Amino acid sequence: MHGWLIVDKPLGPGSTDIVSAVKRALRDGGYPKMKVGHGGTLDPLASGVLPVALGEATKLSGRMLDADKVYDFTIRFGEETSTLDAEGEVVMTSDMRPTLADMEAVLPRFTGAIEQIPPIYSALKVGGKRAYDLARAGEEVKLAARSVTIRSLALAPHPSIPSPEGEGRDEGKPLPFRGGVGVGAERSEVLNEITLTARVSKGTYIRALARDIAYALDTVGHVTMLRRTKAGPFTLEQAISLDKLREAAKARELEQHLLPLTAGLDDIPALPVTPDQAGALRQGRTLIGIAAKPGLHLAIENDVPVALVELCEGELRVVRGFNL
Repeated sequence: MHGWLIVDKPLGPGSTDIVSAVKRALRDGGYPKMKVGHGGTLDPLASGVLPVALGEATKLSGRMLDADKVYDFTIRFGEETSTLDAEGEVVMTSDMRPTLADMEAVLPRFTGAIEQIPPIYSALKVGGKRAYDLARAGEEVKLAARSVTIRSLALAPHPSIPSPEGEGRDEGKPLPFRGGVGVGAERSEVLNEITLTARVSKGTYIRALARDIAYALDTVGHVTMLRRTKAGPFTLEQAISLDKLREAAKARELEQHLLPLTAGLDDIPALPVTPDQAGALRQGRTLIGIAAKPGLHLAIENDVPVALVELCEGELRVVRGFNL
């Protein structure tokens, strides 16, 4: 049981709640106790792809946190909230509404490397305290702008919508709209809301992106729907609901949904090693004279992952060793 469970997180629970649910399902199914961790936080009001690492795969959770993510999100115009989503109180309003043409014109400004100020209701630390704790206590929170990269940003052609927990599902349900507006809508049509798809780098806050897009359109807005459709190599097509997770665990069929540890390393080339070399790597020793291109590799002995290694200046060093 070393690998990945891809959970379609429902609205409501946080990422740590999902980890607890997976541990509970493993326990209820009589599986051995093992390490469990998630590969990327999702807020309670967000749904979608949450990679959960089991066993030795937990050593790769950090790489998953650094991976690009893809989101569908809906911006509702006219009201900005304290949290920049539907959970907060309205703090600013505007009668201005953009048109579809306005939206199409402004999106290129938010593609590529941009600067954004994170939401004050975030887990970032200010003076050793979480920003959201300070904000909830009524204290003034000032966060510095940070550089992030928006790989792509466009109207969502077929956005998926979350189902509440208890309605077991494996795939996103298509909305009958393109980008939150009717198919074939006039470019001059005024929008109350719109759904976009974004592929973003580590550290990007979609709520802040929505806020800044609204500002660029001379209005205000907040996120009413946020759904992650991809995290690193993992997609909704591989995800299972919490209900199906529990059912599979009780039936001792959880292995059918478990992706291998190497699924989180699909962009890393494999490097076959001999038994002697594998033994040295398992001891954390450095190897020389390895014929391979510089960079990261997955050292494998007879299809068994040995270690994530890096070849630099002729020396092969262990980055993460696996006890398999």
